[in-house]
Amino acid sequence: MASEPARGARPNAKAGVRLPVQIEGRDLELSNLDKMMYPAAGFTKGEVVDYYTRVSPVLLPHLKGRALTRIRYPNGVDGAHFFEKNAPGGTPSWVRLETLPVPGSTKARETIDFVVVDELATLVWVANLASLELHTPQWRIGADPDLMVVDLDPGAPAGLKECCGVAMLVRDRLAEDGVTAYPKTSGKKGMQLCCPISGEQDAEVVSGYARTVAEELAAMVPGSITAKMARAIRPGKVFIDWSQNAAAKTTVAPYSLRALPSPSASAPLTWDEVEAFATGEAEARQLGAAEVLDRVAEHGDLLEGLLDRGPRLP
Repeated sequence: MASEPARGARPNAKAGVRLPVQIEGRDLELSNLDKMMYPAAGFTKGEVVDYYTRVSPVLLPHLKGRALTRIRYPNGVDGAHFFEKNAPGGTPSWVRLETLPVPGSTKARETIDFVVVDELATLVWVANLASLELHTPQWRIGADPDLMVVDLDPGAPAGLKECCGVAMLVRDRLAEDGVTAYPKTSGKKGMQLCCPISGEQDAEVVSGYARTVAEELAAMVPGSITAKMARAIRPGKVFIDWSQNAAAKTTVAPYSLRALPSPSASAPLTWDEVEAFATGEAEARQLGAAEVLDRVAEHGDLLEGLLDRGPRLP
């Protein structure tokens, strides 16, 4: 089974050793599997590869067909990191690449060869490059957005609990327009609501609709919600970030790891859990990688509904 090489190799993989593996007919090499990616938690690169291998059945459908931005931590979460959009040197010939325009690139590129993760071998290859965080746009290659994301970002002392309260308000407002929202944690401090949409309207329309909803709710509850980006007005409020729907923006993918002292992940929630977090019935918290795997084994993909097309936005 494809996950076995990653798990079996981990204990004996010494620094500098390259381990040839074959995954679904693809040949690749894993390296430095004993390197600590999360030193405070004792979580190695081998365990990162193992996590992504085991979560792949529910993760891959959400990555398929989307240009991937990776955040790489070659020396673990305590070391330097960098964003990577372009395919790196040495990319295997079998990895799917898509050349796309990047207006306003900080490196003055007109196009970038994006990696697209459509299969397990590519996901393992990406993980082996210490790509801890995986971020995707709301559109698939060559198409208009089929997702709308409402990002809920708390300003201290507000936290995930307050985000969950706002999430229920956003859910109910979107439902008035026939839009279904699926909640997930960000894996860091906030959360996102992901909404399947028609794929027939461009990013400007989607972002405009999300902004309208955010501003409506901010006007209703100005003491708790803001739709403005200025950081000076965010303390104690939840910022509804509608701008995540711009064509150039990306959002952390479901099930992606996050670069914190311990390996948390962007985890799907049920609405019952969101309500329990909001009311204090349960502790509002981010979820760790092991817990996410347990939840997948129990529930499957709670975000499976995102894979079906949703309605046009009004």
